[in-house]
Formats: sequence, C-alpha cells, structure tokens
Amino acid sequence: FSKIFSHEALESYLPKIQLVIKDTLRAWSSNPESINVYHETQKLTFRMAIRVLLGFRIPDEELNRLFEVYQQFVENVFSLPVDLPFSGYRRGIRARETLQKGLEKAIQEKLQNTQGKDYADALDILIESGKEHGKELTMQELKDGTLELIFAAYATTASASTSLIMQLLKHPRVLEKLREELRSKGILHNGCICEGSLRLDNINSLHYLDCVIKEVLRLFTPISGGYRTVLQTFELDGFQIPKGWSVMYSIRDTHDTAPVFKDVDVFDPDRFGQGRSEDKEGRFHYLPFGGGVRTCLGKHLAKLFLKALAIELASTSRFELATRTFPKITLVPVVHPADGLKVKFFGLDSNQNEILTGTDAMLGATV
Repeated sequence: FSKIFSHEALESYLPKIQLVIKDTLRAWSSNPESINVYHETQKLTFRMAIRVLLGFRIPDEELNRLFEVYQQFVENVFSLPVDLPFSGYRRGIRARETLQKGLEKAIQEKLQNTQGKDYADALDILIESGKEHGKELTMQELKDGTLELIFAAYATTASASTSLIMQLLKHPRVLEKLREELRSKGILHNGCICEGSLRLDNINSLHYLDCVIKEVLRLFTPISGGYRTVLQTFELDGFQIPKGWSVMYSIRDTHDTAPVFKDVDVFDPDRFGQGRSEDKEGRFHYLPFGGGVRTCLGKHLAKLFLKALAIELASTSRFELATRTFPKITLVPVVHPADGLKVKFFGLDSNQNEILTGTDAMLGATV
C-alpha cells in the first residue's frame, strides 16, 4: 500500500481531488437551505475514494445508492455478532454483500475499459504492484482491497473535514490569514485560484495552512486511540506489561496532557509556527495518525485532502452557521458535531461577491 500514497501518486491524485471538492462546494452553495456538514462530508469523502482512489466511473445515481449501502455497512460493522434476522450484525452482513457486488461490477468495468485514463489511481497501482511481485490479484482480493481503501478514506477524513469547517466558522481571523497566505504565494488573485498554481509542492509550501490542519487534528483527532501487541515484556510506572498482551494508547489523552502544548483547549494554529513549534519537542506528544512503524499509511493523502478543501473554502465560498449556537461534540464512533453542523453556503464571484442564484453552468463540473 505504500506506493498508493507516494509523492508521485499524490501528485497525480491532486487535480482529481480538487475537481471533486470544487464540484461539491458548488452543489452546497446552490442549495437554498443549510446543509448537514458531517453527512455531506461523508458523501464527499466517499465520492473522493470511489472517483479518485479507485477510478470507478459510476453514474451519480448509482454512486448515491452505493453510498447509502456503505453507510449501512459502517453503522453495523461493530455490532455484536448475534446472527438474528433483524440484528445489526445481519444488516451489516447484507450491506457488505450488496457492497461487494457493486464493487465487483465496478472493478470488472474498470478492467475492461482502460481508454481515456490520464492518471494511475490507487487501484491501478495495487494491481500493477501485484504483477511486479508475480502475483495476479484475485477478484476477492481486489474487492477486499477496494473496501479497505474506502474504509480508510471515509469516516476519519469526514470527521476532520467537519472539524475544519467548524473552526473556520468560529475563527474568521484564521480564515482571513489563510487567504492572505494564498495571496502572498500567488495562488489566490482577485478572488480566483490562479490556474496551474495548485501543485503539490506549492501546497506543501503553505506553512500557515499546514499549521491550521495540524491544529484541527490535535484538538479534534477523529479517533481516540489505537491498539498494539506487546512484543517484549516491559515496565511502565512500576507495572509490568507482559509480552503478548494487547495494549491501547490514547491519542486524545496524549494531546490533552502533553506538557509541550500550552492552553490545550484553545484553537491556536500558531502553536505549530516556526516561532513556537510545540510539536517538535519529543517524539510522541503529537500523534493524530498513530505512531511507530504502524502509523497510518494514508496520513499524507488525508492531509492533502484537508488542505485542498481549506484552499477551496478560503477561495471560493462564504459560509455561515445556520443555528444560534455551535453544537456539542460527540466522540463516538468518531469525533463529530451532535447535530452534524448546520451551515449555509453561498457561492462567490471572482470579486468575492455573493452569487444569489445558482446556475446550470455552476453545477456542470463532474468527475
């Protein structure tokens, strides 16, 4: 899987990621009502996984149906394994079977239709990697691989995307500082993203944007922790932890108690700036993607997606909270607002003026 998230692979995904995000924001802005951000970012990250990572050319209607089935699968994936007709476990199994059929159809169509490809997606890389190692992947292995890629790109990225939007709403100065950086780097000019300016190296040079994403992931880490198996007996605070035991480490508690972070409850992207660099002191104070050799392989893709989303939000959208107060945060199964976060989006023209009505042309971009 490492090749799937290499620098070269990310470079090839980037234009497609931008197109999916741009198309989604147009749709949000054309909606006369407020949207449920958490639900919509789930749809966005699912679409990104299907269209960009897997390169499936699935019609929108079928994509929406597949999304609903996938949601049923995710909602029941951790159900108690009680195989009764109306149990969550049975619903999860049925959803997985339906999902596998849909994925198999998409994979077969992809393998038969290789015309018009302008980049190598993650599934292409996975297939070629198998061939390089002298192993033709079976259909079941391909289905399992695609499901794993979707699962990895879905819930946690939707959670972080929702947290990003909420923090930009809460902190308009942060949003304006992002715009200033985009202008200073020649990416944003007269309210428009300059054509050809969003390359991977340009995005990686945006230091304040990197600080914003880091702070979102510090304060609102999507998952609470992870598990590891003890390879060698060790002692911690006077307690012996035997070899072979499973241990859980808490990402959230680590971020809350790490002494390097000042005012831990405050959203402050500048803590990661060059003057302070609070994440540089010690190896395991900041670990939104886990730590050690089993750190999340997709972390660079997730950060790239969040950065691309932040750039589009700062450049082409105006948005405001549609409720009187900000919602409470729920931690299970991943961090998200209790009401999903209700937000009204407005389109902007090239002079950052609000566009009052949507047009067919605005909705024309598809992937």
